[in-house]
Amino acid sequence: MTEKELNKLKFPIGEFNKPTTINEDLIKSWIVSIEALPQTVIELTKDLNKKELNYKYRPNGWTIKQVVHHCADSHINSLLRFKLALTENSPTIKPYFEDRFADLVDYSEPIESSISILKGVHKKLGVLLKNLTKEELKLEFIHPEHGKRFTLEETIGTYAWHSNHHLAHITQALKAKGLF
Repeated sequence: MTEKELNKLKFPIGEFNKPTTINEDLIKSWIVSIEALPQTVIELTKDLNKKELNYKYRPNGWTIKQVVHHCADSHINSLLRFKLALTENSPTIKPYFEDRFADLVDYSEPIESSISILKGVHKKLGVLLKNLTKEELKLEFIHPEHGKRFTLEETIGTYAWHSNHHLAHITQALKAKGLF
């Protein structure tokens, strides 16, 4: 497999690129994507058996099950990042090793607990994000891994992209096995 083919499997919807202009309509569409994630995950996985939940979306990639667990962990962090930026002055957030999380025992468990987390976290995110003021959208946090500041408006886009990115991984795994 070529590097280009592997990259397409890693990033089936492309990488997130911050738009030069972020307006209210774009933010609203991003929030819709964020709020839709839990239900879409449920729809994509509800009829899958244990074997199918262990399909991978690419060679050496995560299983569908690991993707769902990752989304729960990642979006817990997302909610905390938004809240930290709203309550502190340009806080430095704590990155984590996603790949190491994926190797922990809870990622081998059924996905129902992570779906419950996604439902709760995304409900809270939706309420929080829909009520941000124009001033709050400009608040930021520092991501030490990237060595830069991210505004909340940009971060909404990042997590909308992240939601769709991993939904594409699940769909990709199912298509590869003829289930989608």
